Amino acid sequence: MSNASVEAHRAQPEHLADIQALDVQPTAVEFSIVMPCLNEAATLEACLVKARSALEKHGIAGEIIVADNGSTDQSVAVATRMGARVVFVETKGYGSALMGGIAAARGKYVIMGDADNSYDFSDLDAFIVKLRDGYDLVMGNRFAGGIKPGAMPFLNRYLGNPVLSAIGRLLFRQPGVRDFHCGLRGFNREAVLNMNLRTTGMEFASEMVVKAALCGMRIAEVPTTLSPDGRGRPPHLRRWRDGWRHLRFLLLYSPRWLFVYPGLLLMMLGAATVLWLLPGPQALGRVVFDVHTMLFGAAAIVVGFQAMFLGVFTKIFGVVEGLLPNDRRLETLFRHINLEVGLAVGAGTLLAGLALAAYGVRLWELSGFGPLAVPTTLRIAIPSVCLMILGSQIVLCSFVLSFVGLRRWK
Repeated sequence: MSNASVEAHRAQPEHLADIQALDVQPTAVEFSIVMPCLNEAATLEACLVKARSALEKHGIAGEIIVADNGSTDQSVAVATRMGARVVFVETKGYGSALMGGIAAARGKYVIMGDADNSYDFSDLDAFIVKLRDGYDLVMGNRFAGGIKPGAMPFLNRYLGNPVLSAIGRLLFRQPGVRDFHCGLRGFNREAVLNMNLRTTGMEFASEMVVKAALCGMRIAEVPTTLSPDGRGRPPHLRRWRDGWRHLRFLLLYSPRWLFVYPGLLLMMLGAATVLWLLPGPQALGRVVFDVHTMLFGAAAIVVGFQAMFLGVFTKIFGVVEGLLPNDRRLETLFRHINLEVGLAVGAGTLLAGLALAAYGVRLWELSGFGPLAVPTTLRIAIPSVCLMILGSQIVLCSFVLSFVGLRRWK
């Protein structure tokens, strides 16, 4: 198209940091309104009219960007006719479309929202006020502002969104964010570019909130309304598939809750069980616990340790690869617990296991290397083997962590 309002960004980088070279630096534009678009011709014009009225009402120097993600209807023609800037984003996905639009934005602040007419772009007052007050991210809350009949499926409204938002608040300590998945939100463009957002699909919405929380950014929430979309066709969202992708993302970005805390709990329960049964059988009522239960306790210790190691490894890998923001606790970890310390602790644990095994062999020798009572020998063998496994794992894990953190923490 020859119209000057249409821009084509053909380069398709993987994340926002790679797009910054394409940016047109902000000039007099204060707000950019970005709408991801995939065949939204039926509703796009109404959204553009509302967005334009919001800018004019506040006398804002702003722009409206339609990030087209491969529309085959008249969406691009509608956007062009209405005077919006069109950015073509070839890489498919909700997150990809938004990343392309944000990268092309000239405004200091960006307000993003779906182009299906479910959000009221004419009522952006609260977003504008909060952004000008210095908040880095301003989330809409559909549950506080009002969800009109038919705007959100029953399961999404009463199960999916509340549960996923509650998990997000717990994992990332954001009690003030009650609606993690609201599509209408505003943010400081520079702050979001610095987040190094990576996801290209529906998880983009969660990633923005999660990384803002991990980076210690100022987050606010304002009421907004949700209306039934005007598409006249099924939405792009797939309830169970996208719900699982959001949950998976939340868990992967919180190694503490996915690995460390469950592993620590498992190790504590296993250690308590082994120590409880070490002197001899224990009875709770009519139930007698012996070495068989001790074996399961030792297994819990080993599995728990492995889970904790995977949590630390995941955290380090995420920081090194730029998926997670830097954590000063990792700097402390590598400063005080280096390879040599890990090798010393692992060797000590391994030697303790070998010493306990030697004690068991000594008892066997005293019996003339004849048959021994199974409970007695297992009460020594189980903790012995457990200590040797832990010692070996600590040694190996120390080498792995040292290698993974070599480039960042020396």
